[in-house]
Amino acid sequence: MKLIIAIVQDEDASRLINQLMSEDYRVTKLATTGGFLRSGNTTLLVGVEDEKLENAMGVIEKVCKSRKQIATAPSPISGTTGVYVPYPVEVTVGGATIFVLDVEQFKKI
Repeated sequence: MKLIIAIVQDEDASRLINQLMSEDYRVTKLATTGGFLRSGNTTLLVGVEDEKLENAMGVIEKVCKSRKQIATAPSPISGTTGVYVPYPVEVTVGGATIFVLDVEQFKKI
């Protein structure tokens, strides 16, 4: 058995959960926050049998696509100390960060 830990953007979370559940995967949802853009993420925990791992990974890849987004980043004003003005920067968001762990034991009580 494997444990998939998938960190996805909030925008993709509901669709991904619905798709995984429609294919008979059990999903636990955790609300998390990303470090870089400090935006909302969702971390999903999905326990899967070894033979279903590739299918589950395919579902995640199909639903969670990377895309471009405009974010504001602080920029120092020339000649001043401690004064920052936000300016738009294009960043890539979305997709998924996935960890797959071996599960030594699983019990449902």
